[in-house]
Amino acid sequence: MKTNVLKYSVLLLLLAICVGGIYYLNLPNRHKAIVKTQINHKLGLVDNTWNINSTDSTVSLITPTFVIDNIYKSMEGPKVMSSFQLDYKKNELVWITSFETKAISTNEVDQLSNDYVCHTNVDFYDGEHYSRWNLNNRIGEQYPRLTSMSNGIEQYAFPEGFGFPVFTNENLFLATQTLNHNIKTEPFSLKHEINIGFKKHNNTMKPLMSKTVFVMLPYNSENPFEGLTENNPNMCLPVETKNHSYTNNNGESLSGHWMVFPGKEMYKYDITHQLQLKDNTTMHHIATHLHPFAETLAFRDKTLDSTLFISKAENYIDKIGLKKVTHFSSKEGIMLYPDHDYELVLTVNNTTKENQDMMASMFVFLYDKEMDKKLKSYNPVQ
Repeated sequence: MKTNVLKYSVLLLLLAICVGGIYYLNLPNRHKAIVKTQINHKLGLVDNTWNINSTDSTVSLITPTFVIDNIYKSMEGPKVMSSFQLDYKKNELVWITSFETKAISTNEVDQLSNDYVCHTNVDFYDGEHYSRWNLNNRIGEQYPRLTSMSNGIEQYAFPEGFGFPVFTNENLFLATQTLNHNIKTEPFSLKHEINIGFKKHNNTMKPLMSKTVFVMLPYNSENPFEGLTENNPNMCLPVETKNHSYTNNNGESLSGHWMVFPGKEMYKYDITHQLQLKDNTTMHHIATHLHPFAETLAFRDKTLDSTLFISKAENYIDKIGLKKVTHFSSKEGIMLYPDHDYELVLTVNNTTKENQDMMASMFVFLYDKEMDKKLKSYNPVQ
């Protein structure tokens, strides 16, 4: 009896391994990276701890170890996520003013090429954040992304006198992902170091509100990977339909992550509904997220037929990747109006002979008049 139980247990184990192996082999590269990273960290095969340190003006977060064992395009590489606070020991109002992310060695000292940085997202918990200021009408109004740093634009600071107000013990959320477009060698390891700068509260600071705007293109929901045809010349070829897929008010399927074909192309998308402007306000900072082979991303006022800012991407010549992406920063700002229409215009030049994936986003920081009124009446508990 015991022999039969053991035999069937071994057979079931072998069957489970075979089924699991077949399932894993059929996963896309991105999902394989998730599985391998979880195994490495949960089994303690590599360092699985976060190293977080705070001072009076910065919080530094060093990630667990990433293992790079493959070519990982944008949005595909190993990634980690964690909640954190600027300083959990205090309950003080401060102003976030700068962001930086970089690839480092596992010794947590030596800096590596930022070609291994895909993107680093910083989110806030809108329920916790806005309830502190009795701005509950904002909760759930939009995805609470504060900002993102990405390949080509790994650090930036808000213009002097501007920032994002948070409490030091307020919960924030970090997600950072690796990138490897070019290196085909034996597996190697690295970490990311993220530094967020902040200043103590003073009444002269002006609050910024973050808005995420991005290009979306239509695709055929009945046959998503058909791409454009003679009957549907405007359809894009989405990378996948489970992520970065949306439906507009007309029931049309849209993708924010699509394939670009060899050669040059231009894409336009109206972002008026993404901005959700209620009053006149000024735009003071823009951080851009692009993928390789993008050349420019322009923020345009359609009503005035004018270009407000063009982010320029410098691609490497001898390899795949973005060397630099320009950003916008201004104390004076640019006026935006709720009765105007706005759009993003993306130009790309796929210099390869293969289809390449593309995303185009801007993290737009606007003067937050409503929050400023709340801050003017803020009196810290002594």
